[in-house]
Amino acid sequence: MAAVPSVSYSITVRLEVPARANAVSQLTTAVEARGGVVTALDVTGSAADRIQVDVTCAATDTSHADALVEALRTVPGADIGKVSDRTFLLHLGGKLEVVSRVPIRNRDDLSMAYTPGVARICQAIAANPDDARRLTIKRNTVAVVTDGSAVLGLGNLGALAALPVMEGKAALFKRFAAIDAFPICLDTQDSDEIVAAVRAIAPVFAGINLEDISAPRCFEIEQRLREMLDIPVFHDDQHGTAIVVLAALVNALKVVAKALPGVRIVMSGAGAAGRAIAQLLLAAGADDIVVADRSGVLHRERADLSAGRQQWFLDHTNPRGVTGSLREALAGADVFIGVSGPNILDGAAVASMAAESIVFALANPDPEVDPVAAAEHATVVATGRSDYPNQINNVLAFPGVFRGLLDAQSRSVTTEMLLAAAHALAAVVSDEERNPAYVVPSVFHPGVAETVAASVRETAVLARAGN
Repeated sequence: MAAVPSVSYSITVRLEVPARANAVSQLTTAVEARGGVVTALDVTGSAADRIQVDVTCAATDTSHADALVEALRTVPGADIGKVSDRTFLLHLGGKLEVVSRVPIRNRDDLSMAYTPGVARICQAIAANPDDARRLTIKRNTVAVVTDGSAVLGLGNLGALAALPVMEGKAALFKRFAAIDAFPICLDTQDSDEIVAAVRAIAPVFAGINLEDISAPRCFEIEQRLREMLDIPVFHDDQHGTAIVVLAALVNALKVVAKALPGVRIVMSGAGAAGRAIAQLLLAAGADDIVVADRSGVLHRERADLSAGRQQWFLDHTNPRGVTGSLREALAGADVFIGVSGPNILDGAAVASMAAESIVFALANPDPEVDPVAAAEHATVVATGRSDYPNQINNVLAFPGVFRGLLDAQSRSVTTEMLLAAAHALAAVVSDEERNPAYVVPSVFHPGVAETVAASVRETAVLARAGN
């Protein structure tokens, strides 16, 4: 799959060129000839014989960005000045700040916001801990917790290097659900220490969002925290992905006029996301899921499988006893869902699937199969990328899920809530809008978070009433 220029590798080059009539067009031509895309061009200064120009262009990666600068350098008379990486500029100083919700203008304000007035609030909470949700930030605050062991697709970068991602996650919480989230990057990858740390900070928060923690430790950490805390614990890499996949699949199956019970689903990837997706699909009514890892299909006769980590898959998937490779399992399948690695399939493998097939190739940044090649044979194709139709993006799920949980003052997350979120998200795409290139809404589609939140809140309230 050919790389596509992206604003995530966007640079602004300040340079000077002779003040001739074709100076600007020469700059644009130089960038485009090297495969870049000019997104802005501003004349920022002028003299009698020279002009100063800021050229902003998108590249495919850092090496390509360097090549674009060299291309601009070849324009006759060009003098290159400052080169700015726009993504790094956006992150300067971090993406978050803490802002007071109350003014402190005079001695009276100070006496109420802090001592001595605040002592009355402390006493009220000591007498009735539930008042913390009314009288502190707890009611609307989520901890975004990581140990940096599985940062994006980059691997084990550690806590400090994970901070920009957790800041970004917190910014998305605020943008899409008006939730105050805070990044908590723990400098340990010991499960016991992580559980103890989260338990210790839990009084401040109304929910815990686990993020970028490697499997299989993420399963244990989530389970232990759910058992000991009285606030919802949600691992977005698992459950957020599963919600959006189910929502997209519900609509994709409508496009091809098939139903979830009865379709053959083949998955690539038996990690955290793969297990959560399989669990939610089964809860939604799927009855034929075959999962493969790097060594092929997971089945009971494979001697290399550990009874611990893979036991769930052995107990709940592959009802027909399929063996062999991923490619072999894919023949005749209705649905492929990939949460594994890049370029493990080709168009011929997709062609072997059943008629009106569905392909969700979600490895990032490079999918399991070239989306263009897949689309030659599959009816619906989705990826995790923003430059192709049908982006499976967790931001469609987690802001609304947490908004609903916090509004309901829920103390847990249940499978029923995840299913409610998925079906609400699917319903955002109307019958009139749904087509092979639009089975999941844009992250900026109005009302996504509100719709998901309302469904989760209703489900959570009913669950509490039932208890």
